[in-house]
Amino acid sequence: MKGSLIMTFDINQMEERMNKSIEQYKKELSGLRTGRAHPSILESLRIDAYGSQMPLSQLASVSVVEARTLSIQVWDADVVPHVEKAILASSLGVSPITEGQVIRINLPEMTEERRREIAKMAGKYAEQCRVAVRQIRRDGMDVLKKNEKDSKISQDEARAVSDDLQKLTDKITNLIDAELDKKKDDLSSI
Repeated sequence: MKGSLIMTFDINQMEERMNKSIEQYKKELSGLRTGRAHPSILESLRIDAYGSQMPLSQLASVSVVEARTLSIQVWDADVVPHVEKAILASSLGVSPITEGQVIRINLPEMTEERRREIAKMAGKYAEQCRVAVRQIRRDGMDVLKKNEKDSKISQDEARAVSDDLQKLTDKITNLIDAELDKKKDDLSSI
């Protein structure tokens, strides 16, 4: 969308784009392990199978067996080694235990060092999301400036819409920070 900016400004479109960034950020955060077993920590896992990168959910079912154990029931036995390889290559820091077409993952106790590592990763994801939101704001500001320059809107209108866009950006940034704080709380409460 960056190369082809729409020459009319729609703040709802900007908000929609920012919300998509937040949703992606939440997905990334859910993939960070906090010590409790939850199938969502494997959502971002991509498996090299059938000649393409596929999400785990299309190849297996994931369930929680115990508080810190996940069970992955792979539907095709030929894919099991590929799932194992993807788990080992992931940032989860776990070793899979394979029993036929079932792969078990025991999540170890979180060490203080691992908690700091995960908190650092969560902060990195938050910053990436903030950068994406600021880029969306910048795109909107470019459209406003172009419209003002072409006399499609007045300077006062441009300033008012610019203020609204900044308020929206601040609101979304606060949501990003709230999600980050929530993840850090999860990490510290384990």
